[in-house]
Amino acid sequence: MLLLAAAFLVAFVLLLYMVSPLISPKPLALPGAHVVVTGGSSGIGKCVAIECYKQGAFITLVARNEDKLLQAKKEIEKHSVNDKQVVLCISVDVSQDYSQVENVIKQAQEKLGPVDMLVNCAGMSLSGKFEDLEVSTFERLMSVNYLGSVYPSRAVITTMKERRVGRIVFVSSQAGQLGLFGFTAYSSSKFAIRGLAEALQMEVKPYNVYVTVAYPPDTDTPGFAEENKTKQGNFNSSIGSDGYMLSSLTCGMAPVTSITEGLQQVVTMGLFRTIALFYIGSFDSIVRRCMMQRAKSEIADKTA
Repeated sequence: MLLLAAAFLVAFVLLLYMVSPLISPKPLALPGAHVVVTGGSSGIGKCVAIECYKQGAFITLVARNEDKLLQAKKEIEKHSVNDKQVVLCISVDVSQDYSQVENVIKQAQEKLGPVDMLVNCAGMSLSGKFEDLEVSTFERLMSVNYLGSVYPSRAVITTMKERRVGRIVFVSSQAGQLGLFGFTAYSSSKFAIRGLAEALQMEVKPYNVYVTVAYPPDTDTPGFAEENKTKQGNFNSSIGSDGYMLSSLTCGMAPVTSITEGLQQVVTMGLFRTIALFYIGSFDSIVRRCMMQRAKSEIADKTA
């Protein structure tokens, strides 16, 4: 019986391996592509811009500080692979006013063409015990880390769907995978990004637009240095069967309230993950069918 189960598991893994090329998106060709990087004047954003530029991409850097933008532009331009490449710098706060963000994205597209890839790197971190943090800190981090990713993504998504090509990258954090002491404001803003990304991916996948969420650990950046100035030391309630399954699937590093709960999660995780894969496939199928029906309706309305 054990051998039969092992054989089934191996066969299932091999099937996934063979099918994966059919369901995985094709890599985006970066030579000549227009890549927009928010928070691109320093840290992870600047490094991402450099790597894309090395592969022949055209870069738009978006950040608040003009001096840092110009400095980053000079550094990135050292890595050009041809004379046609351009680094465009735009100073704007991506978390404050959507209309401003929309306007700068339009400016960038007028100069460098439609955005092929958006990398949302703009963010900040402040730590402290929940009761010690000002309410304004929660508002500020949610604005910068969450809305600072919503606004640029909203500004590029329509064109990407029309062109049937695009990549959107959200830079979250390992603190967006598990809650840590002292990071109630930061973790919640980073957890929100995952929810946004998962919901958005379901909407745009039929249009060949794909979403990626990056979960970098502590990284040696100016933002990390600022975080260290305030750094401190180092539960599930569900309703119904679907709620229980989702709670188990997303438990991750969350603490358990009893040994029984922990054992149930360990035992059921594999089964629930298998069920979830069929759910995801069903959701994708429903979205695809609705998209096709809507397209047919639009054509019918035009010809009527």
